[in-house]
Amino acid sequence: MPTLLAPSILAADFANLQRDIEMINNSDADWFHLDVMDGVFVPNISFGMPVIKSIAKHAKKPLDVHLMIVDPDRYIATFANLGTDNLTVHYEACTHLHRTLQAIKATGMTAGVAINPHTSISLLEDVITDIDVVCIMSVNPGFGGQSFIANTYKKVTALKELIEANNATTKIEIDGGVTDKNAKDLVDAGADILVAGSFVFGSENPTKTIENLREITK
Repeated sequence: MPTLLAPSILAADFANLQRDIEMINNSDADWFHLDVMDGVFVPNISFGMPVIKSIAKHAKKPLDVHLMIVDPDRYIATFANLGTDNLTVHYEACTHLHRTLQAIKATGMTAGVAINPHTSISLLEDVITDIDVVCIMSVNPGFGGQSFIANTYKKVTALKELIEANNATTKIEIDGGVTDKNAKDLVDAGADILVAGSFVFGSENPTKTIENLREITK
């Protein structure tokens, strides 16, 4: 399966959001990555339901919603109704992760689990066959534009081994500090999905930057 590219809307120009949505629609990107932050689980607040509803109205590609919030179970149905395709919750925010995953899948969405840089891959062993996407945070969550944490490569390799050992179909997503300097190495290590925010939207030509990432990760 070709590597999926998911530009992070957190890095888009919110004064020209429709323009940036159309750019992704017409680019080589595969998904829209939407970071929802509550200022409690992470030290930042991003955007909520009204903005996602507006994005969904214009987006022609799947919505990959990443909840960096406490008590995500309260909002599962809401995000399903907004048109979310994949809903990712944080391991660190879920008291009953298996129950949360089942609740997400019951709405028809695929279920993702994100893990912070300090969280061990081994903690997912008992639920790996229930997870559609594991999102490895390669920066500390909460802010865009951070430097990539090199230990991520070891985590990708360990996660790939865990997936294969359990005959799971789980996809590996990398979120944070992804650029043209590390994209190929991440894919070679086992990554299936790359989230890129500042690298895409901070470039002179975001469409060309996505195209280059596509070439690199073939």
